[in-house]
Amino acid sequence: MIHSLILPAQILPALSIPSPPIREFHIGPLPIRFYALCIITGVIVGSIIATRRWIARGGARDTVETVALVSVPFGIVGARIYHVITDHQLYFGPGEQPIRALYIWDGGLGIWGGVALGALGGYLVARRRKIRFWALADALAPGVAVAQAIGRLGNYFNQELYGGPTTLPWGLQIAPEYRLPGYEHYSTFHPTFLYELVWDLAVAVALVLLDRRFRLGHGKVFALYAMLYTVGRGWVEHMRIDPAHHFLGLRLNDYTSAVVFVVSLGCLIYLIRRKPGREEIVEGDRRYVNGVLPDEDESAQSTEPAKSAPEERTADRSDEDSSSAQEPAGNDSGADESGADESGDVGETENGEAEHPTATR
Repeated sequence: MIHSLILPAQILPALSIPSPPIREFHIGPLPIRFYALCIITGVIVGSIIATRRWIARGGARDTVETVALVSVPFGIVGARIYHVITDHQLYFGPGEQPIRALYIWDGGLGIWGGVALGALGGYLVARRRKIRFWALADALAPGVAVAQAIGRLGNYFNQELYGGPTTLPWGLQIAPEYRLPGYEHYSTFHPTFLYELVWDLAVAVALVLLDRRFRLGHGKVFALYAMLYTVGRGWVEHMRIDPAHHFLGLRLNDYTSAVVFVVSLGCLIYLIRRKPGREEIVEGDRRYVNGVLPDEDESAQSTEPAKSAPEERTADRSDEDSSSAQEPAGNDSGADESGADESGDVGETENGEAEHPTATR
């Protein structure tokens, strides 16, 4: 745990992180909460990163977008369910309002429920589109870490999930109305949202570098993500002071992090031994190039010549027909003139009618 430094009280405000002045703004009667904007921004940025990685792995350009349309709602619902189950006393305890379990804008998302149900949504899409699910998970992992980092800013705007009191220069100022019972006389606290934000970004960078160096596949990047994230999450979780279930002196999420770490480590060791390298085909039965199939790209480029070829052939036929139509007339005229010049006179029929010789082609 980070030890607090003793600083004179009068200089603390100048060296601490100020609390946000507002949590939301309004567009007409509609409230727009910064917590939701942080989550949406995280999803967008994470999807952009994942899309680039998926295209580089040989997948289709629209795959991540399609997966996100399913897995993001699944993940939000799963995260909320996990939070409500693990902190049910906040909603179903004496004097509480159970309807508040639906107030997701007030904060309260459990990452493990989000990952679990979000992965289920991604698996359903992958199965339908013939996508190698673990290759997709590897491509998504760094983007998920970045999305989590940006989403943590929502805790800052809600002034929630902070750590114990501190006099460190980066201590977070918490407004009196958001201080937990027993901590009303403290003004600055450990900004655990910031610690996890920095850790998540470091995890994302580490995953990209390790993947680039060792060409990881078959779920290894995702296993590394789970391992690295749980290490930081366990440390940050231990610093938080918000109400939580404890067992043998540790919070429930600490045990969850430990279990996920051990399982992920076992999976990583198994994959390294049994499935080295990475998948060559990640979607369908062929590799996409720059997000499209090679034959689709070639057909798109050859569409214009294909349309002009029949027109050229039609023009050639028209020229042949017109020349053919003119050729007999020219030959007949020439034949008549030569016939007249050679004979010097015109033959007659029995009835005395003039008979013109006919040219043979």
